[in-house]
Amino acid sequence: MSNERRLEVLRAIVQDYVSTSEPVGSKALLERHQLGVSAATIRNDMAALEDEGLIAAPHTSAGRVPTDAGYRVFVDRLSQVRPLTPSQRRAIQAFLAESIDLDDIVERTARLLASLTQQAAVMQYPSLRRSRVRHIECLAMTPTRAMLVVILDSGRIEQRNVEFAHPVAESDDFVARLRERLNAETDGLLLAEAARGLSLLREAFEPERRADVDAVVETITAVFGEEREERVVLAGTANLARAGTDGLHVQPVLDALEEHVVILRLMSNLAEDAEAHDQVTVRIGAENPHEGLHSTSLVTTSYGPDAVAALGVLGPTRMDYPQTMANVRAVARYVSQLIES
Repeated sequence: MSNERRLEVLRAIVQDYVSTSEPVGSKALLERHQLGVSAATIRNDMAALEDEGLIAAPHTSAGRVPTDAGYRVFVDRLSQVRPLTPSQRRAIQAFLAESIDLDDIVERTARLLASLTQQAAVMQYPSLRRSRVRHIECLAMTPTRAMLVVILDSGRIEQRNVEFAHPVAESDDFVARLRERLNAETDGLLLAEAARGLSLLREAFEPERRADVDAVVETITAVFGEEREERVVLAGTANLARAGTDGLHVQPVLDALEEHVVILRLMSNLAEDAEAHDQVTVRIGAENPHEGLHSTSLVTTSYGPDAVAALGVLGPTRMDYPQTMANVRAVARYVSQLIES
């Protein structure tokens, strides 16, 4: 759509419909917006928008509502995402700063997004496949036992104990040397790469310690290779019932949300889109591949180093897109800072 005036009319219709949930007529547009044209011109523009499939008349109403295609044009033409107020930013930062571990971060983030947007929030746990090693700690607990702590850049922390075949004397710097080599071989690497880097570590140690090195490497490699069930956390699904009057078919949406495999696949794809374009991704109506979500919009972005996962909100297509996109982007940035700190 190249006509800038029609774009302004479409923008006004979207804004009014989102605000009032009532179909928008030409008289209301003239009263609420400084469009600088006559009522006849507005009606002609609305007729052209309807011909282009960007607005439609519900039932016998004299007003018009945006279609999915109209929302898409509106979102694509947003000049900027509405910034959050300083108080909103402080509230987000303070709430997330109280998190005690990764599970708490995920739970808090989902609840926060649902509260901020009054939509259903979806947050994907960081993917192990995309995680990198930040640090490996090796601590001597007894002469024959050490504790291994694997810290990933996604915020995951894994702890394991390993038994040595031969006691380590207090004067022996074996554990310190082992810790140094472990980090030298794995720092900053994806888990699969890190596992390969450890495969020849035994050769750097004296023969009598190689069995112990093997035990440590085997334990760490097992952590890297664990098949974890990828998970998503949902919050605010009760908000969807409120949205049932906005043309949202609630039961199919709830059924789709219960199929975590479907949501995981969708979130993973959207995270890759957001990573590629460094932006918030919006899927509107039938752009969502799952039929049960065709009455919804899904607003997501990636978070964490290397975009390890996605978070976002799902709600009716009648959504305050600029504010929702701003909330999703801001929360993702704070979560990323928290994980990376």
